[in-house]
Amino acid sequence: MNNLNKQTWLITGATRGLGFQVAMAAQQAGANVVATGRNLQKLEQAFGDTKNMLLLELDVCNEAQAKVTAEAAFQKFGSIDVLVNNAGFGQLGLFEEVEQTNVKVQFETNVFGLMSMCRTVLPVMREQKSGLIYNISSIGGSLGFENASIYCAAKFAVEGFSESLAMEVKQFGIDITIVQPGFFRTDFLDQSSVQFGTIEIDDYAQYGKALNDVYHSKNQKQPGDPKKLGQMLVEIAQKPERPIRLAAGSDAVEYLTTAIKKRQNDLEKWASYSHRTDINE
Repeated sequence: MNNLNKQTWLITGATRGLGFQVAMAAQQAGANVVATGRNLQKLEQAFGDTKNMLLLELDVCNEAQAKVTAEAAFQKFGSIDVLVNNAGFGQLGLFEEVEQTNVKVQFETNVFGLMSMCRTVLPVMREQKSGLIYNISSIGGSLGFENASIYCAAKFAVEGFSESLAMEVKQFGIDITIVQPGFFRTDFLDQSSVQFGTIEIDDYAQYGKALNDVYHSKNQKQPGDPKKLGQMLVEIAQKPERPIRLAAGSDAVEYLTTAIKKRQNDLEKWASYSHRTDINE
């Protein structure tokens, strides 16, 4: 891995939120930054100072555009050392109230778009014999939440993919780190970003409304500071050893600890039944 002032960071979904703060932290630390978003004009408005930066329009669902982006990044700076797969959105709502087409869009962006970026950048990193990929997941990638079954399903997919990919590319000096943010004060829950179910089912009416109200009440009141998360990722990128999973936020640590304990309890409680399925039992 190059020193930070020689690294090139490629960041998706960098127009706002976590992606923007990661891009700013990397740039301020001296790295070359390729910041991407679906609207180039909004990117240019977001980043006033573009020193050591390349701003590119990118929809991660467009594989051809992803390849062009990676080629432009390499031609401009000569390497791609850190990929931050941040692009995505939250599809909330009770499962039965979310249209199947919206389920597919969630996976197309949050899962297949992320995979596409990995597929595009990995050949460069294999050639370099070094690299780091931050796949931005969520605490919802390790435990379920009411009103978030589709979002959690996509993030669980990201984590299973990432953990397996890490084993495959370790031989090339490439690390994969799954970032698991808790609730961060971004526009994730703003109407401009989050989506809710559009099918109305009477049986869920009061229950669904109450859950939606809880999410709305958390908007812009989340405890996590996205600027500090960006700085943390820059710091960890310089370490010789990186974690496969990185919880972000004290709430994330609490949620994930509880989830691990629940799984361990189930594993131990039902272990005698589990062993019965072996052929030699």
